[in-house]
Amino acid sequence: MNRSRIIDNAIELPVVTSFSRFGYETRRRLGAWEPLDGYDLHGRVIVVTGATSGLGRAAAEQLARCGATLVLVGRDPERTAETARTLTSLTGNDRVSHWAADMGEHDQVRNLADHILTMHERLDVVIHNAGALTATRRVTSYGTEATVASQVVGPFLLTSLLLDRLEASAPSRVITMSSGGMYAAALQVDGLEMDENSYRGTDQYARAKRAQVVLNEMWAQRCGARGIRFHSLHPGWASTPGVDAALPRFATVMGPILRTPEQGADTLVWLAADDGEPLETNGGFWLDRRLRPIHRLVGTRRSDTPDRRNRLWNLVATLAGCQDPGTDSA
Repeated sequence: MNRSRIIDNAIELPVVTSFSRFGYETRRRLGAWEPLDGYDLHGRVIVVTGATSGLGRAAAEQLARCGATLVLVGRDPERTAETARTLTSLTGNDRVSHWAADMGEHDQVRNLADHILTMHERLDVVIHNAGALTATRRVTSYGTEATVASQVVGPFLLTSLLLDRLEASAPSRVITMSSGGMYAAALQVDGLEMDENSYRGTDQYARAKRAQVVLNEMWAQRCGARGIRFHSLHPGWASTPGVDAALPRFATVMGPILRTPEQGADTLVWLAADDGEPLETNGGFWLDRRLRPIHRLVGTRRSDTPDRRNRLWNLVATLAGCQDPGTDSA
């Protein structure tokens, strides 16, 4: 084992050293990472949801600087359009378009998919980044709890609608931004949506993030032979408007060691741009450009059974209102 891998392993176990700015800076230096500005993404079409602030905004700007053709997706039409205009001005890339959609609303997700398929003959990368931690429980017009709807069901539906175009553009990628918070959550199916009496925003968020990571692995197993690479990741602890709003005490106390949005988005951009390991692997969970385990606790590992996984897939497909898009592959 080389020196950089030994040090990486040493800082991985303590959450503070791994998730903080320290972990990012140490791994970047030891790994002699390829600078993101060195990637040429001209001709590649990339969709980024949750693109108007935080990690999504940082990733979108870097991808624009690399020359990608971008479709930025956000809930607010004016804010999404303004983000597209700003990125074009900052980067000189005039291939930045936008579309407004709430990822928790089926009809809006379907309209988004129709727009992408109509406007772009190829599709290289879909980045599922939209998501927020909310203190108050709310449901979508379809009756699904909003966190699950926007971060689990909506991305599942969008992926299924774009699957054929992704296959036709292979090698292509679907990348899901998860959270280190999922490490504390068992895999839930019957309890995936918390009810009004038990609802806690942090717990609901963690359950959704756990589901994202499991589904990412299942997409890779079922559709990997179609030339599509599925990856999930967590950004470490990054300072974003979402963190400030949802976890103000955490943001204040941990502020000095939080990563910048650009640092938090680094692996996301790398997974979208690099033609080495991101195309050679499938179904992985990443932090700082390295594959990581999806379990840290015995209890969460025990909850992650084949039966529960299959029930999760069937539940989400039903909630999304789509036929099972997955076909088993070798």
